[in-house]
Amino acid sequence: MIETNSLVSTDWMANHLEDNNITIVEVNSHPEKSYFQSHIPSAILWDLHKDLEDPIKRDIPSGTDMEKLLGKSGITNETTIILYGDGNNRSATWAFWLLKFYRHKKIKLIDGGRVKWLIEGKPVTADIPKSDSANYQIKPPDKSIRATLPYITKNLYKNDLRIIDTRTIEEYLGEMASSPGTPQTGISKNGRIPNSVNIQWTDCINPDGTVKSSKVLSKMFGINNALPENEIIAYCRLGVRASYTWFVLHEILNYENVKNYDGSWTEWGNSIGVPIEIGPPIK
Repeated sequence: MIETNSLVSTDWMANHLEDNNITIVEVNSHPEKSYFQSHIPSAILWDLHKDLEDPIKRDIPSGTDMEKLLGKSGITNETTIILYGDGNNRSATWAFWLLKFYRHKKIKLIDGGRVKWLIEGKPVTADIPKSDSANYQIKPPDKSIRATLPYITKNLYKNDLRIIDTRTIEEYLGEMASSPGTPQTGISKNGRIPNSVNIQWTDCINPDGTVKSSKVLSKMFGINNALPENEIIAYCRLGVRASYTWFVLHEILNYENVKNYDGSWTEWGNSIGVPIEIGPPIK
């Protein structure tokens, strides 16, 4: 497997369970079906939708909300946060991207996430840990890793911009509003952002849920003309799947100019006057 400053193995995690300098966080979209049944010992829970989205509007958490979440989780600015989650870690990479956006420095992702940990029979518990509150001081956001609709419309036809649609082929072609097997609601128009290439986020993942090798990833993105010297914007429907592709490009392949468009198709497909493509791309 790959092991970097941002990505650690399940074996590494198993050997650091007693480390007092880390906080393990499971990020889960359906914790009642998983985290509350079992989780890595001492791991706290961040609910993807309750903790890592704005509670009222369609947006990421404010700096104030993130500061409160980190503080009540017992995390300081110097804590090393170890993330893992459901959905082949896509919930965890969303948290990783948010933490990077608010400039937290010490973050690691467990390669393979919850699924690999359970397959390997590593220790789990149903005990819910209690966190002592801590003082966390949020930093100004790093806006260089976030794309917005106005930014994309302004720069859509720049020669060095590459837009990666990380959704399923059905969504990319405009045949569905969401992944097959999920509710097809909440989107006014189907389709894709013009000039985007379909590299599904799952194309980055091995059968066991781990990240593919750097060599394989570099070749895959290179074939699609998404090169290190380009500006890359990844999107999906909600920004969560795209956060996984952002993580791979930014943290594994060390691309310097990568943005996650968290508004994604929920925003674009419901907006007035923005360009949309459907059907097979014209070569």
